[in-house]
Amino acid sequence: MTIKNIRELVKTLNPMQSSYVNLNLIEKENGEYLLCVFHMIPGGDKNILQAAAEVAAESSTGTNFQVNTETPFSRKMNALVYQIDQRENLVWIAYPWRLFDRNGNVQNILTYVVGNVLGMKEVSELKLMDVWFPPAMLEQYDGPSYTLDDMRKYLKVYGRPILGTIIKPKMGLTSAEYAEVCYDFWVGGGDFVKNDEPQADQDFCPYEKMVKHVKKAMDMAVKKTGKKKVHSFNVSAADYDTMIERCEMIKNAGFEPGSYAFLIDGMTAGWMAVQTLRRKYPDVFIHFHRAGHGAFTREENPIGYTVLVLSKFARLAGASGIHTGTAGVGKMAGSPKEDIVAAHNILHFKDKGHYFVQSWATIPPGDAETKSLEKKDKDHKVILIDDDWRGIKKCCPIISGGLNPTLLKPFIDVMGGIDFITTMGAGCHAHPDGTRAGATALVQACEAYSKKIDLVKYAKTHKELARAIAFFSKKQPRKLGRLRSG
Repeated sequence: MTIKNIRELVKTLNPMQSSYVNLNLIEKENGEYLLCVFHMIPGGDKNILQAAAEVAAESSTGTNFQVNTETPFSRKMNALVYQIDQRENLVWIAYPWRLFDRNGNVQNILTYVVGNVLGMKEVSELKLMDVWFPPAMLEQYDGPSYTLDDMRKYLKVYGRPILGTIIKPKMGLTSAEYAEVCYDFWVGGGDFVKNDEPQADQDFCPYEKMVKHVKKAMDMAVKKTGKKKVHSFNVSAADYDTMIERCEMIKNAGFEPGSYAFLIDGMTAGWMAVQTLRRKYPDVFIHFHRAGHGAFTREENPIGYTVLVLSKFARLAGASGIHTGTAGVGKMAGSPKEDIVAAHNILHFKDKGHYFVQSWATIPPGDAETKSLEKKDKDHKVILIDDDWRGIKKCCPIISGGLNPTLLKPFIDVMGGIDFITTMGAGCHAHPDGTRAGATALVQACEAYSKKIDLVKYAKTHKELARAIAFFSKKQPRKLGRLRSG
């Protein structure tokens, strides 16, 4: 790779491009700018600085030519390229956040920074790697309302992950059959059940009947176990009215507050649907399913944005939880570099992303209360209860895709903590003795972890876990070494 002198690169800029470049921008973190880092490969005959300037223009105020209708004020809204790394093909761009809809509109931001620019011929590769939100901007956005902490309080589950499942087969069960599987999982010891992401109002499983049957199944499971349960209903729909109708149907079905969540297919239903649910139902866990995200986020994809970026925007929009991947432990593509960094960034009050350290404080970073919140959060204490003006609340990582009871501990080790919801599908329902035994095996695997007992040793006195180990070990021979607590 030929590394070109910065001064020479600047000389290649035309007047339009020059107005979107400031490599001497000093006060980048003064609260005026949203900051982005892109991986960029120029297209055609453009060099990296020219291409970056074109991206900054298209993603803020400009177009491919300088126009006569500019005003001195409009030029202040220009995005600015403020740093480049030619070796790594990285470009840093600062966006005056006053550009964005002041009503906390996440889709509006994404329309700018990863909108038309992904289709520009001036770039052959363009991927948003990380984003940084200033405190003054964070205050304009909702953030989560009902959080993992609220769910833990409702369930009275502490010191371990929330143990959940996705009903399988994902499609084809009748409403009664679906509710029966929910019941079996809950009675087996599980906490949380979710609709799979395509579930809607199919003729073989009418939505209203499914809701009614799940309510009865939950009531019976709570009575039998003496423990609270949660179900996450997919409310994604063809239009706003139907989505709200489904929410109201669930709300009015007699469920206890806290016992239900609203799942929204955020990538396909859209950010407007996510933010609508957050604003209309602040006392409900808003469950962001990311079906379709791989078109943008897979590590090998040259165009799009990262799992980290998607997850941070979900937190900004007010999702209570979003799927963040299994970090290579499960069946989905992903790695700790991507999935765990994303999980930590949406869970913690302050954490390091790929390029930025993001604090979710809405008060100055040097304020004594900010430092106190950071410390409490690191100590795993609940924060932002009576003082929610001081920051954006946490968003819960939801972990699914190819996990089973034998892989719970390996994932916890990679995650570095237990603050997540795991939703195992076949990992429970494929158990040789059925769903109830699969749920019990998951609970036993969690007990072994909590008691720091070797999984295989614990299984000697817990038959459901023993059967799960025997069954799933045959399916994943290369992962046998992960079974021991070490």
